[in-house]
Amino acid sequence: MTNCPTLIVLVGLPARGKTYISKKLTRYLNWIGVPTKEFNVGQYRRECLKIYKSFEFFRPDNEEGLKIRRQCAMAALNDVRQYLSVEGGQVAVFDATNTTRERRGTIVKFAEQNGFKVFFVESVCEDPDVIAQNIVVSSPDYIHTNTEEAIEDFMKRIKCYESSYQPLDEVLDRDLSYIKIMDVGRRYLVNRVLDHIQSRIVYYLMNIHITPRSIYLCRHGESDLNIKGRIGGDSGLSARGKEFASRLRKFIQDQNIKDLKVWTSQMKRTIQTAECLGVPYEQWKSLNEIDAGVCEEMMYEEIQEHYPLEFALRDQDKYRYRYPKGESYEDLVQRLEPVIMELERQENVLVICHQAVMRCLLAYFLDKTADELPYLKCSLHSVLKLTPMAYGCKVESVCLGVEAVNTHRNRPEVGIAGTKQWPSQRTPFTLKSSRLELMLQLHNLIIKCNVCFHAFCGCQDFFLMYT
Repeated sequence: MTNCPTLIVLVGLPARGKTYISKKLTRYLNWIGVPTKEFNVGQYRRECLKIYKSFEFFRPDNEEGLKIRRQCAMAALNDVRQYLSVEGGQVAVFDATNTTRERRGTIVKFAEQNGFKVFFVESVCEDPDVIAQNIVVSSPDYIHTNTEEAIEDFMKRIKCYESSYQPLDEVLDRDLSYIKIMDVGRRYLVNRVLDHIQSRIVYYLMNIHITPRSIYLCRHGESDLNIKGRIGGDSGLSARGKEFASRLRKFIQDQNIKDLKVWTSQMKRTIQTAECLGVPYEQWKSLNEIDAGVCEEMMYEEIQEHYPLEFALRDQDKYRYRYPKGESYEDLVQRLEPVIMELERQENVLVICHQAVMRCLLAYFLDKTADELPYLKCSLHSVLKLTPMAYGCKVESVCLGVEAVNTHRNRPEVGIAGTKQWPSQRTPFTLKSSRLELMLQLHNLIIKCNVCFHAFCGCQDFFLMYT
């Protein structure tokens, strides 16, 4: 987390990929646990005007248009203030052209008055082919306009901004913190990076690209421990798992993928799956399955019997719960951040991984919340094809027709004692509390104080005197 909130400000002419960058940054920061929200001034303008007429609205001599655009920008900034100062947000992404030094000065003053740090992200592009690719003919502004008319109008809109555009300048803006991205990543200029959030933003932006590609995600073939209903471990493939690996080879061959790279974990079941492909592959320790600690190779029924508290705690908050001597999904996301960075750098990649790992990767590309992440369905013997698009990700699921056990466990519908209320919502330490409820209530209080539960109590016998 940052010591004070950060306002990321996009800068650049239309069709320079600002909204693409804005959405990618927002998704990434939320995924790594930094509460972030995007504020698109164009959306405020559309809500104000309802009906878009033409580029004339953006002419520099259109006083009415200038007034409305200024009002929309201030409305967005007011919402930024609410999000960062009241709602607990850590980063706000202000997506607009912000092409004049005057407008950027207004934003800096606004940030100073509210105690926010400011980091500018400017996208500069003179490549006509890239600009043509970025023309937003699918924008709500052109929903009732044919493609040729939309392109013509959008090009005229760009001209309206060009006359007053003042790029970030190495001398005049030397006191500002910013990254200037030139021609979608051919060159970068970075100035005055002040904290770790800004450093991570710079590192992330220097890894993404817009080259068309597909990412294929699948789990290993069914393993011997999968059949037995046991979690974790490092067993080999079952007979059906080997059949899946064989069919995966044919599927990949039929896709005719250019320069495909194959990544696996360092665990037997993913390596054996990749071996059947007959192509080079790279092993990543970061792709290993979540470490279940003392619960490795146990069945869920055994965990519930031998570790009832742990079982209940995991159901209460599956994303943040950490197995004793093991990992949480939150830990796993941090472990997988280098994998995400490298995936953003690469083109076509097949990742053969594990259920928890695949959930984390999928949550990043599909912009899922931490609450949704641990319950994403990632079936055995299916392949997900992810194709990054301008404002999201297209997902295609392909089942390869090999039967396998179902390892998915649904989100619990009720809390303790058959109620729909979790222990954290109850009054702590009531006389009628059960031993398990009491332990859960105390655990929640300890978590709020940032004290490790296991270190605090040492063992469950601590609670016997209270029950």
